Amino acid sequence: MKLVFLAGKGESTIFMYNALKTDFLIEKVLIEERVPSKQLIKRRIKRLGLPKVINQLLFQIIISKGLKFFSKKRISHLKKNHKLSSESIPKDKILNIPSVNDDLCLEALKKLDPDVVIVNGTRIISKRILQSINGIFINSHVGITPQYRGVHGAYWALINNDAKNCGVTIHLVDSGIDTGSILKQATIFPEKKDNFITYPYHQYGVTTKLMKEVLSSFQNKNLRPFKKDNVESNLYYHPTFTGYVKNFIFKNPLNP
Repeated sequence: MKLVFLAGKGESTIFMYNALKTDFLIEKVLIEERVPSKQLIKRRIKRLGLPKVINQLLFQIIISKGLKFFSKKRISHLKKNHKLSSESIPKDKILNIPSVNDDLCLEALKKLDPDVVIVNGTRIISKRILQSINGIFINSHVGITPQYRGVHGAYWALINNDAKNCGVTIHLVDSGIDTGSILKQATIFPEKKDNFITYPYHQYGVTTKLMKEVLSSFQNKNLRPFKKDNVESNLYYHPTFTGYVKNFIFKNPLNP
């Protein structure tokens, strides 16, 4: 089985690579450039409106950065506990691309012709790319789908008092946002000492294990994708400053 990564820059990509490298042959890691901040903000304003985007930016600048600073010890503990390795991906394995939807990506995938493309932290992948090879595209999502599509699935599940759906999903990739058929799901169990910033480390630890199971099933020709019927599908975005403060006081039992 030939594997290729199609990923964004970030530690979750490194965690996944290091978790899989011993058991599976990883041919190449295609790393796309980050979308420029100005471009991201313009898109958000068009979709959500200026007031909400300003409120989201306040959350990211004030609360998110503050939580990250005060959570360093907890993050270190979770990385060790879940055996999340931060060892750099070898340079000879990496191919930098402007975007997952760029011609360079298309050409690389056709040349490599992988059986499985592991997707991690990229922008939405176009049908042109998804249909360019015979292999399948598999994504690890930090949320239970279809209930918690988008971002920060664990946080939103806890806000909604929905602990049974606080978890992760491994799914096939289609042209939607976390709408592909489900391959594996599992819940996580954050503690009182956890917060908005540390929930993902619980999720990373679980997704690496689930991905190994999914790849083994693929090798054994025992992959069984499924969809959930009669379940509400929701797309979530980044919290706002005022929304987070309100939820912190009134809603979340773990005090996110």
